[in-house]
Amino acid sequence: MKANENKQDCPCGRKTVKAAPLAYADCCGRYIEHWDEQPAPDAESLMRSRYSAFVRENASYLQATWHTSQRPEQLDFDASTKWLGLEVKDFQVTGQDSAEVEFVARYRVGGRAVRMHERSRFVCEEGRWYYVDGEQF
Repeated sequence: MKANENKQDCPCGRKTVKAAPLAYADCCGRYIEHWDEQPAPDAESLMRSRYSAFVRENASYLQATWHTSQRPEQLDFDASTKWLGLEVKDFQVTGQDSAEVEFVARYRVGGRAVRMHERSRFVCEEGRWYYVDGEQF
């Protein structure tokens, strides 16, 4: 990661208590760039970091955080996709090692605006959270 990328606002849009945007390095970057040493502490943080990984086209992080029961063999990114923002609508712990996050991700592809609304399911195994699947609305 380049030094100036550390200072950029995090793509996930998380803010400080004073409503200032968090820098990538202080937000999702610490999980994406240091997956082995610092996994996301909860399902919402994992979901946000996965959004940031999609924005940054980081297939290795996305694969590593996808539960093996659902993980695709490969990921392809559309070069014409421009991510516009993320809104977390709900975060619920559903069990000792499970949680759900409802979100809306907005992006533009080929000039067309897209709104993806999903309730994602996550599990925690051996201290690491994984994306399992989601239901789109």
